[in-house]
Amino acid sequence: MLGEESSCREALRAFQAWLFLEEGKTVSPNTAAYCKARAKLCPREIKQANRRAVNKIEKACPWHWHGRRVKVVDGSGLSMPDTPENQNSWPQPKKSKPGCGSPVMRVAALFSLATGAMTGLASGALAVHERTLYRKLWRLLKKDDVLLGDRGFCAFADFYLLSQKGVDCVMRKNGRRKNSRVIRRLGKNDQIVEWNKSGVCPKWLALKTWLGLPESIAVREVKVNVQNPGFRTQTIFVATTLLDPREYTAPDLAGLYLRRWNIELFFRDIKTTMGMDVLRCLTPNMVENELWMYVIAYNLVRAVMTEAALESGLPCDRISFKGTLSTLRQWAPPMAIPGLAREDLTALYSLMLTYIPRDKLPHRPGRNEPRARKRRPKAYQLLNKPRAKFREIMHRNRYKKP
Repeated sequence: MLGEESSCREALRAFQAWLFLEEGKTVSPNTAAYCKARAKLCPREIKQANRRAVNKIEKACPWHWHGRRVKVVDGSGLSMPDTPENQNSWPQPKKSKPGCGSPVMRVAALFSLATGAMTGLASGALAVHERTLYRKLWRLLKKDDVLLGDRGFCAFADFYLLSQKGVDCVMRKNGRRKNSRVIRRLGKNDQIVEWNKSGVCPKWLALKTWLGLPESIAVREVKVNVQNPGFRTQTIFVATTLLDPREYTAPDLAGLYLRRWNIELFFRDIKTTMGMDVLRCLTPNMVENELWMYVIAYNLVRAVMTEAALESGLPCDRISFKGTLSTLRQWAPPMAIPGLAREDLTALYSLMLTYIPRDKLPHRPGRNEPRARKRRPKAYQLLNKPRAKFREIMHRNRYKKP
């Protein structure tokens, strides 16, 4: 999609047809001018454009949890063409043979739980941990924000340093933390415990800062039993710095953490539905531009969804992202007609907003979504050697690996 030369050609063909029908003129099919213009894009300006879009979405959204904005963080991976430049910036996995793998980028993203907008993104090589990347996003968190995350982001130093910024955490307890001393029991499956600082300074933290941290902090732990019909009961321990049991009850915290799964859906929307899973540019600079153009396009779709949700009174998570994207693609050509009066454009846009909420997602509590594919892949061999050395096995349909 974005950053893809074939998409540029498709847009150019549409423009050629319109220009010939409307004005009887022709234009060259060469896309060199587009590629040159795209190479001149400045990453800093692209990020600023995305920040302006995110700020408008945040201001327009009235939905909060206990009057506070909730941000959810998680990591993922992206691949790109196998070029020497990309391999140098984002080396392929060590288990992949030379010439057979693809460069892989690790990203950590910060999303708004209310709107699904991506408010921040940090990227690095596959060897860089998600926790290292997400700390670059702390500057985007504001006082009274609530950060929601999985156990990979749950750590002593993170909880304390974020609390000093006025940011509270709600995360699944890391399984490595054992034998916490109970300070006070707040109710069944709800207690305040003492977390002790370990004796090892994290690599990402300066030793002076580590020594300045307290020897222990008070953390609230809530035991959550997830019960889905037909499945074994799963027990989850949620750790949080929200210690007031009256304002933040245990069921409230459990319900909030269970909404963490929404970030997997957000990643699915931008990676699978929009096609960001595999980037297509050949150099690191263009890969970065392509990545941020995807983010801008994704956030603009979320902005339209938020506006449609406000018009209809529906929550954003009940409106289909794929349906909204399809609607925008179909309605964009009529709204892009040159010379269209502003009143007509406004009327078309308002009418489109009334159609988007009609593609409403059904409420399906406890729905099981296994990560499995129904369609079988083609019976092609795996490329386990560089293409220049690879030899295809004849009668591959009957070939069995010894």
